Amino acid sequence: MTDTTTSISIDYAEVMRRLPHRYPFLLVDKAEDFVPATSITGIKNVTHNEPFFPGHFPIDPVMPGVLIVEAMAQTGALLMSKTMDVAVADKVIMFMSIDGVRFRKPARPGDQLRMEVRVTRARGDAYKFRGETFIDGKLAAEAEFMAMVVTIDQPAT
Repeated sequence: MTDTTTSISIDYAEVMRRLPHRYPFLLVDKAEDFVPATSITGIKNVTHNEPFFPGHFPIDPVMPGVLIVEAMAQTGALLMSKTMDVAVADKVIMFMSIDGVRFRKPARPGDQLRMEVRVTRARGDAYKFRGETFIDGKLAAEAEFMAMVVTIDQPAT
């Protein structure tokens, strides 16, 4: 997915500025290969002290598949946020739909998830994506999903 002529890296500090998620639900550590309105690769380092491992499963820890899908969705939101320069103070990127999810390899402590996400369609404030997550170069999960920029209703003061 690398396009060395135009790809851009996104560090953790920028991820924190662009996504509203926080611990324990921020599932993207950084991103690479960002190409505006086209593609991005999100990185998640899976550690033994993730909050879900004590219950999923104590003897054989496995990252819940739904969280791998969420990590792909957050990677897509990061692509949208940087492409559209979305201000997180008054807007949020919401997950709209998901299709064709397949899990192929479990994620365990010590693994690094590489979420390769590409835009398949964009119209206004809505994007459709195809995401694939790799562990050690092997396909671990895949999905198609949509997200949309939504304005946050501010409470009356």
